[in-house]
Amino acid sequence: MARILIVLALIASPALAADASRGKAVFMQQCSICHTAVAGAPPGIGPSLFGVVNRKPGSLPGYAYSSAMRNAGTSWSPERLDTYIESPQKTIPGIKMPYAGLKYAAKRQDLIAHLETLK
Repeated sequence: MARILIVLALIASPALAADASRGKAVFMQQCSICHTAVAGAPPGIGPSLFGVVNRKPGSLPGYAYSSAMRNAGTSWSPERLDTYIESPQKTIPGIKMPYAGLKYAAKRQDLIAHLETLK
């Protein structure tokens, strides 16, 4: 029985790893309607997400953030992004973003892996 569990863990492990290329597809499907991922690009409906990992919320110059986002506190760590992407309005009440959230943990992890490449 123990051997079976070890084999299953080894087989399943690669599928559990976050994948930035899958995350780019998630970004294109879920985020690119409002956000760009290009360095120095002007904001669209939402701010650019280029360099968002470890950036302070509401701090990108040139975008009119809500006071809730400007006062949201600590930087966008991968863990904080995961919570936020799952349920934005619940995580930071009073934000402007109408996105309902991404409920699938694997897709969030892939998306965050992609966001981490945007430096």
